[in-house]
Amino acid sequence: MPKPRYNFSDNNSYNNLYEQFYFNEQRKAKVRPIRTNITRKKAKTKQTYKKIFSLAFLVILLIFILPFSFKHFIADIFPNNSKKMLNMDYYKLLYPTHNYLYKDLFLGKYILKDTEYKNKIMVDVKETYERVGLKNSLIALAQDYKRIKPSIYVWEYDKGSYVNINADTPYPAASIIKIPVLIEMFREIENGKFSLNDTMILEDYYRASGSGKLQYSQGGIAHTMDYLAKIMIQNSDNSSTNMIIAKIGGMPEVNRAMKRWGLKTTHINNWLPDLEGTNITTAKELAKMFYNIDSTNIISSSSKKHIANYLGHVKNNRLLQAGLPNNAILLHKTGDIGFMLGDAGIVKTQNGKKYIVVILAKRPYNNLQGKDFIVKASKIIYNNISL
Repeated sequence: MPKPRYNFSDNNSYNNLYEQFYFNEQRKAKVRPIRTNITRKKAKTKQTYKKIFSLAFLVILLIFILPFSFKHFIADIFPNNSKKMLNMDYYKLLYPTHNYLYKDLFLGKYILKDTEYKNKIMVDVKETYERVGLKNSLIALAQDYKRIKPSIYVWEYDKGSYVNINADTPYPAASIIKIPVLIEMFREIENGKFSLNDTMILEDYYRASGSGKLQYSQGGIAHTMDYLAKIMIQNSDNSSTNMIIAKIGGMPEVNRAMKRWGLKTTHINNWLPDLEGTNITTAKELAKMFYNIDSTNIISSSSKKHIANYLGHVKNNRLLQAGLPNNAILLHKTGDIGFMLGDAGIVKTQNGKKYIVVILAKRPYNNLQGKDFIVKASKIIYNNISL
């Protein structure tokens, strides 16, 4: 007769069976259920909803509940001055530049809006062939100035030959940004919005550090637009520049004008002095502006005479001018914000040839190599074109 598997009369066998049953049940209780992909997705979705709800609640708390509580309950325990200090403008917090960087007005709020115009006012310079020999000479010169990063554009009138070395790369404009400000000022005058004899009063908020002496002048004194434009270009006066920008309609109006002209990169982002270099341009767009001042009807011949007078008497003669012979004629504007040095203008040689030259040089702060590079590059360019 076969022996049974368990002998229930045997206490040891009974105990063994009980222990097996007990530990099997405990093991089953500890085994976690197998999660399918559907289960995981449901859990993940649930967590996402929780996060969204928590974030929404936090936003409502910060924007609505806390300001309401402060206004109606907490603010009473603070003095009036403290209320002003603790009052938060959330629009300014989210858009810190809206007070000075904008192009349009929408629902009572200043906004930055791109502007495109089909009919461009300025015409491009007509390039024919690149002066390879001159370009190689300038590149070789740059090799001797390892710490200088130049942007150069040269365009010669007679044949349309040119040199382009990083000329489409955006660079800080420094005080050369005053050229588009000057152009738009005269266009506004020709449109009858004001005249050269109109005056502006120097207020404290126009005063700007850096170049120019107007910042030290007595407040409340009226200055003509002619005088402000003159010192803006000849002395590179920053305070007068801010006054002219305000007269035109502010930075948005100047930027809108440059869009109408067909400039894609040049942009004013800050009042003068823009020591951080946020006002930007390119060497080629500066050349385009000089070409249109000189050779198109973007402004009248009367306005051109005034502009030529300003550009022909710039006090800083240590850059392009220093590389030219005494009998060369230069109409130009310089710029310097320490880490970027530049000069741009029109040169007429002794034998009657004419060319536009723009040299922008990034450099270590106030490094004299930047000046030396521009002077030597100016001399090389003149000698090559005047032959």
